[in-house]
This record gives sequence, structure tokens and C-alpha cells, in this order.
Amino acid sequence: MAKKGSGGWVESGKTILYAALIAVGIRTVAFEPFNIPSGSMIPTLLVGDYLFVSKFSYGYSRHSLPFSPNLFSGRIFGRLPDRGDVAVFKLPSDNSTDYIKRIVGLPGDRIQMRGGILYVNGAAVQRALVGPFVVEGDGPRMTVREYRETLPPSSGMAQGRSHSILEASDDGPFDNTQEFRVPEGHVFAMGDNRDNSLDSRAMNHVGFVPLENLVGRAEFIFFSVDGSAAWWEVWAWPFAIRWNRLFSGVR
Repeated sequence: MAKKGSGGWVESGKTILYAALIAVGIRTVAFEPFNIPSGSMIPTLLVGDYLFVSKFSYGYSRHSLPFSPNLFSGRIFGRLPDRGDVAVFKLPSDNSTDYIKRIVGLPGDRIQMRGGILYVNGAAVQRALVGPFVVEGDGPRMTVREYRETLPPSSGMAQGRSHSILEASDDGPFDNTQEFRVPEGHVFAMGDNRDNSLDSRAMNHVGFVPLENLVGRAEFIFFSVDGSAAWWEVWAWPFAIRWNRLFSGVR
């Protein structure tokens, strides 16, 4: 009887181990979940969004693996992002903190902000006013302007990506910058909430992002909560879920 019980524990242990290995495998080569803790990507991503990131979109680096072990350098099956991709990457200054921003500059591009307008390779990026936008859930409630911005197309694309951005003003600290020339093997990333994003414009903190640091491309939101219900307020959970954002793609 004792022997049979011991065998049962062994089989249960094997099942748990196999399940863990499968989960790690999926997170490494296919999809990994992430949550949004800050408002730097509003209105595209909101605080409390949970999304899946495809790990295969840009190939694999050591940062594709749990804890980023220094097993190899560069990328395997690597490919460049497209301008406009929303990507997760490891912060270059510590190679461990996860950031999520929009890729606006590719290797060799010249990037600059002038009066709140993004310039890519000397040409102003088109932006069209959508209207006022009320920012909530990331500090004090405030009304800003929403624009629709269209980036230049990447190589092989017929037209550039169009997405929403927010601007509180056009004369903030990052609204007028030097011209940044993106080095080979790097990309330039910015938040859609332009006046509330610490991104590649902050050279002493983020700066140019090495291709090796890319973790994957944001694909779709699988869950979203507005933070209005505490974990123990079970009765309020259904009202805290942003049902309209579930299973929506990230663009």
C-alpha cells in the first residue's frame, strides 16, 4: 500500500514537471503574457491591460529565455521590426526591466522631435487631430489632445502604420530634441502618450534599443481591468473588467 502511494506521488511530480516544462517552452518560443503597469502607451494600451507578446516575431535572443542567461549573443532567426510595431524589450541600462513602446526608428534612421511633431529622416510625420481625450487611471485626471499619426512605411510595406498618440502640449521636455541617428543593430522606441513616456528620447535612461534586447511584438489583449475593484471585492469584479478590450489586437 505504501509503495503504491509513493508511486502516485512520483507520477504527480512528473505531471507537474512536464506541465512546467511545456509552459516554459511556450513562453520561450511562442507567446508570453505581460501586463501594463503605467500609462506611457495610452491610448493604445491602458493601465491594467494584460496582453500576449509573440516571441517568434523578431527571432530569439538570450532575452527570449527566462532570466536572460548569457548563453549566446545576437539573434537566431532574427528579423527587423516594422516601424509602428508595439514591442517589449529589456531596458538597455540594466538588461532586465521590461519596457513596452512603439518602434518609430530603424537602423540608420534619423529621428527628431520639433514642436511636438515627429520627424523621420528629415520628413515630418503626418498627424491629424482627432479631438480631446480624457486620461484616467494614471495619476490625476486630465484632458489632452489625441492625434492620428501615420509613420513612413518600412521596407516592403505599401503604406505606413497609423496609430493614436496623445499630446498634452507641443513644448514639453521631449517635444524638441536633437536629431538622433539610430546605430546599426538598434531601434528607436517611443511611447504613444508622448508627454508622459520615458523612452529612447531619454538617452541617459533608455536611449537606442539593441536588437538583441527585443523580447517580442505585442499581439492582442486577453484581459483588462480598470482597478476599481479590490481583490477581495468579488461582487465588483464584473464591473471592473473592460469587456470591450478583451481579445482586441494591438495596433
